[in-house]
Parts: sequence; structure tokens; C-alpha cells
Amino acid sequence: MDEVAVVASKLCVRLKLAPPDICVQAVALFKHDVIIAWTESILKPSEICGLFLGVVCGHWDIYSDWNVTLPDTPKPPVIPPKPPLPGSPVTRILFLTDIHWDKDYIPGSNPDCRDPLCCRKGSGLPPSHRKGAGKWGEYSKCDLPLHTIENLLQHLQPGHFDLVYWTGDIPAHDVWHQTRKDQLTALNTITRLIQKYLGHVAVYPAVGNHESTPVNSFPPPFIHGNESSAWLYDAMVQAWKGWLPEEAQETLRRAGFYTVKLNPGLRLVSLNMNFCSHENFWLLVNSTDPAGQLQWLVSILQEAEDSGDKVMREWARQAVHSSPQASDVRLNQSGNRFQRAHSSGETVNSSGSRIFFNNCPRYEGTIAAQFFGHTHVDEFEVFYDEETLSRAVSVAFISPSVTTYINLSPGFRVYQIDGNYPASSHSVLDHETYILNLTEANEGDNPRWVFLYRLREAYGMKSAFPVDMDNLINRFLLDDSLFQRYWFLYHKGHTSQPCQQACKTATICALRTGRADDPALCKDLHNKVTYRETQSFWRQRRMC
Repeated sequence: MDEVAVVASKLCVRLKLAPPDICVQAVALFKHDVIIAWTESILKPSEICGLFLGVVCGHWDIYSDWNVTLPDTPKPPVIPPKPPLPGSPVTRILFLTDIHWDKDYIPGSNPDCRDPLCCRKGSGLPPSHRKGAGKWGEYSKCDLPLHTIENLLQHLQPGHFDLVYWTGDIPAHDVWHQTRKDQLTALNTITRLIQKYLGHVAVYPAVGNHESTPVNSFPPPFIHGNESSAWLYDAMVQAWKGWLPEEAQETLRRAGFYTVKLNPGLRLVSLNMNFCSHENFWLLVNSTDPAGQLQWLVSILQEAEDSGDKVMREWARQAVHSSPQASDVRLNQSGNRFQRAHSSGETVNSSGSRIFFNNCPRYEGTIAAQFFGHTHVDEFEVFYDEETLSRAVSVAFISPSVTTYINLSPGFRVYQIDGNYPASSHSVLDHETYILNLTEANEGDNPRWVFLYRLREAYGMKSAFPVDMDNLINRFLLDDSLFQRYWFLYHKGHTSQPCQQACKTATICALRTGRADDPALCKDLHNKVTYRETQSFWRQRRMC
């Protein structure tokens, strides 16, 4: 084990993946779990070579196709959602994601240090021409101090929302030396703050990829002992038991996912999509729906369909940094419609992604909405029918982060959902995004969280149903000024660079279900820009 760690450290330094001390600390943190997973895996020598060196050396088929069984029940006729009548009830959902509290944040420290995370103990002082990290946060590769997070929660006024979806990624990005104690301190500290300021409403959390240590390390339930995730899931149950019923606590304790009935006809599903992420090295042992989560999801969706419910899915998503391209998922069932929130992996393996895509069209009459986090930016992805890839069937709404990482304004979102009444679609009607302007906030002691934009108003939309979001993508192709407005809001109002050529093509590809690697969805976009150029650009954009 030590010999392997030495080689890995030298490779990290030689390839300049991180400063030498970071390489050594990261390898020391990861080596035990990675080697245990490796030795338990079923990789053949040719697969090992293919994993590291590509197809010229061997074929890596550890993530070969696998199936989730769908019921024989025929798909019922789909009734497209309609705008509610004037005066119909509306449910407002506060969405918090990617808080990333840095307990070592130090105002005045160097925001442009050599480490992967700055503005903190060990970053040193800034050069003479550069201001130090601001009191409330910094536009750089930095996370947030606790007082900024508390100020946000103080700003949120009771009565302005009915529910809270909180999709994880609580600790900072100092992933090279985190301990289980650090992760539990972050979990409990932020949970207590949310309970203190939002205790008047129901809160539904999801598991992000940063909750564990090593980061992205989520062993399947069949891994027992000290290597298991019991230390994390047990702590989550203890911290969140006041928010979740016993049945939800049981599946959360087992594998980090759950479902709850929100109202008659509406269910929420929260998925742990770390079990579909290439970043989760434990899947080397067995990547075939290792926690039985996707088969469980199908059973929930079918049950909801049978009873006429709607379901909402919430994930902690990891990339455009994660959605079905990413990783954390939560489902909300409205009679039987789902909404999704925050997933956890950087990308999902092809089998898990394919199964997820297939489920969206099959249960489009049941899935009311899907919510994600994880990418830190403000975006969305449209799902299409699998037969023609042309009819929009669902939308993944991806909310911007609370953290500034990297070079972003802190932010949060409030969704307006068709409310609780017999004919409700429980679909997303609109959403509002709020930010903290750090340039202004760092000049004083009273930061102002301000309204940035409203979806339908910003893009001139009558509604926010899947067909409307698909039409918006088509309008981006024809109206570059409209697309550049999207690019500005994508960065929460903090960017000076326009998005052109490969950037624009890759971005629009990603809006089409996050399947930027699917030529069938992006073939009409590749004119003067090659497919390889867009892929290269998008890989550089991933940052969480």
C-alpha cells in the first residue's frame, strides 16, 4: 500500500496536478479506501490497462450495460400540464445548495494562492497589488465563512416560502486533508443554523458528494466495517430526524436516499446519485445499481402512477458538475410527480445515465419536476422522448450555489410551484434568484441580498413547462443577445467574458439533457465548431 502511495504521489507532482504537499496529503487520505476498493474489484489486467491508458492498451468494461426492470404496466396517456387558473394556490420552495462552509476562512488572506482552495489559513498574505479576501467572501477560488452563511439565513423572512430543499455539499473544497470529524462538524453546524433560522418550515435535505471523506467515497451497502458509510448516514439521521419520518430515516441510514409524502397526491424522492458516479471509486467493486436505488426508484414511480400521484425529484447534482450527467437526486411526488434536486458525482456512468433517461419519458406523467444543485452555476437541462429525441418531456432545474467557488456571487433560489389543489400539476411555474454582490458587501458590515432575476420575466416566457424550456433553447440559437443574457445569469451576474463559438455550442448541447456527448442531440449545432472542440471546452468548465 505504501509503495503504491509513493508512486501515486510522484505522478501527481510530475503531472503538476497539485502542489507537492497537497499531492502527498491527498494520496495519504485516499490510499486506504482506494486500494481496498481496488483489491475487492473484479478488474482484469487488460481492463486495468484500459482504465489508465485507454483503448490502445485494453478494454475497460467494468461499467458495462445493466438493466433495471420496468413493470409491464402500459404507459398511460400523457396529459400536458396547463397553466393554473388565476388565484390558484402556489407553493414557494426555498432552494439551498452547495453551501461549502470553510471553517478556516480568514479575511485579508491571499485569494490567489497556489493551493486548490484559498482565502484561508495557509494561504498567506496577498501580494502588494492585490486586496486580501473580503469579510463576506471573495470572487476567487474560495469558499465562505460561517458569518456569511448565517447572514443569508437571517435574511430569509418567514412566510416567504413553504418548504426548503437543501441539496448538500456542506464542507469546503479542502478535500486533500479532511477527516470524518471535520465532515460531521460541518454537517451538524450548518444543520443547527438552518434549524435555528428556518425552524418554522419543513426542510428536506439531500446527500452531496462532498459530505464524505475521501470526497466522492460512497461504498455500497454491502461494504461493512470501518470502510462503510455508516458513520455518515447515522449522523445524518441523527441530525435530520426532526425533518424526516421513520420510513425515510430507514433508507437514509442504509444508503442515503429516501422518499416522503408531502401532501395527498405529491411525493418527494431524494436520491443518492453517488452510486451512479464515475468519481465514486467504490463502484470498481460493483457498479450494477449497487444499492438497488434505481430499481427502488422505479417501484416508487410505479406506485405513484398507480395511485394517481405526482413525484418531485431532488438531487445533489454534480456537474454540469452533475445531473444525470452529474450525481445527487431527490424526487418529489405530487400524487405521483417527482422533482429532482442535488446529486453527487461529477459524471454518471453510462448505464445509470441511460436508465435514468429512460425512466423520465416512461413516467413523464408522474414526474412533476426535477431539481438539482452541484454545478454551482445557474442552468437547466431538458429531457426528450427516447424515440425521436425531439419532444420535451421534463426539465432539470439546476440552482446556483451559496458558495463563491469559483469566482461567483453567493446565491439562492425560490421556486414557484403549482400548489396543492385537486387538479394541480405540481409543475414549476417560475423561479426567482437572489445574490450577494461581494464588491458592495465587502465595503461595509451590512450586506444586502438582492433580487437578480425572475425566469419568465428575464426570457419573455408565458410558462416554464418542458416545451417552453425547449423553445427557449431554440431561441438561444437564433438570438445571440438572449443567449448572452443567459450566460450572464448562468454566472449569477458575475462574468465579463461573452460565450461564443465552442463555448456557445457546448453550452447549448448541455442544455439538451446534459448529453453533450450525444451527437444525435447536438449534430445541428456543429457547423464551424467541431464536436471535439466543444467536448474539450466543456471538460474545462467542470469545477466542483
